[in-house]
Amino acid sequence: MSYMKYYSNWAEIDLGAIRNNVGIICKHTGVQVMAIVKANAYGHGAVPVARAALQGGATWLAVARVDEAVELRRAGIVAPIFLLGYVPSLRLEEAVANRVSMAFWTIEQARCVSAAAERVGETAKLHFIVDTGMSRLGAQAGEALDIMRQVCSIPHVYMEGIFTHFARADEPDSDPTNVQEDLFLMVLSALDAEGVRPKIVHAANSAASLTRSSAVFSLVRLGISLYGLFPNHKYPLPPEFRPALSWKSVLSQVKVLPPGRGVSYGHIYTTRGNERIGTIPVGYADGYRRTTGNYVLVGSKQVPVIGRVCMDYIMVRLDSVTEAKAGDEVVLIGSQGDARILAEDVGDVWGTINYEVTCAVGARVPRIFRE
Repeated sequence: MSYMKYYSNWAEIDLGAIRNNVGIICKHTGVQVMAIVKANAYGHGAVPVARAALQGGATWLAVARVDEAVELRRAGIVAPIFLLGYVPSLRLEEAVANRVSMAFWTIEQARCVSAAAERVGETAKLHFIVDTGMSRLGAQAGEALDIMRQVCSIPHVYMEGIFTHFARADEPDSDPTNVQEDLFLMVLSALDAEGVRPKIVHAANSAASLTRSSAVFSLVRLGISLYGLFPNHKYPLPPEFRPALSWKSVLSQVKVLPPGRGVSYGHIYTTRGNERIGTIPVGYADGYRRTTGNYVLVGSKQVPVIGRVCMDYIMVRLDSVTEAKAGDEVVLIGSQGDARILAEDVGDVWGTINYEVTCAVGARVPRIFRE
């Protein structure tokens, strides 16, 4: 189907790539895989990606907001869902009622969850987060045993899991992650000795699940690699992984402008001679960053974006693609012939990471799901 007859620009999501990427991690680790589908599945589309991940072998899903969990439940997804972080107090009952496992790091939080679970008439499932060096959320290692002792006496809650979060597992220097892992193991040992260690233990993110077998435990959390994106430029994925997202548009007009003609707002670009200029209906309202140095693919060649990015349009110089005409496909992320632009490449231009690139693809950009 020619989507350019329906849309100004669109994202194509390869659900087969999602299934493939999950399967690789399932085989590599040999443990349960939790697919991270927060933030609309990193911009890919939460419900279709969640279903594809489960089909690929994932047994858990993870989100960051109650609304994200409710969206999955309303779509008929019954798999275990873990909410990774903070839950506002007035949403606790909703989370428990939707059978969402929750993170906690203080005894006060556990008591609040217990009260909410009692009101709902359910047992809440909790995962205790230990801060081993991310310094974001979690109890300090020295507090862990005391908190766990107290939680075991709180009614209406079930201590389902314990976890930590690595801050630098995607870097070549393994020492910081070694320190975190050792501290986590110390906590687990202390809990074991008291008989209060939860059944499910997880620490490994995408990078650690590929490189650190000692941190696999009973479950791994698959985030960025689920989408075929690199955890870090210095940690490229094995070639079996496939990027799931392509972002495309169409040449809406091609024209020849004379020398000295300003292009787009502010005229920061001025033609030097007779130049073929193409207009593409995508802009910063779609998530295409208003910065310099952008480029796209037209006719399987890289062409530069010129002038300022507008809310709804960009302009490109087409002198190297003399055959380009209105109606031709444009690729912002993805492949065209032998050429390709990765989300990582766009991140380099934007001065950010691939996570932000795909998450930034706006809600008004239609997602087209391909099997």
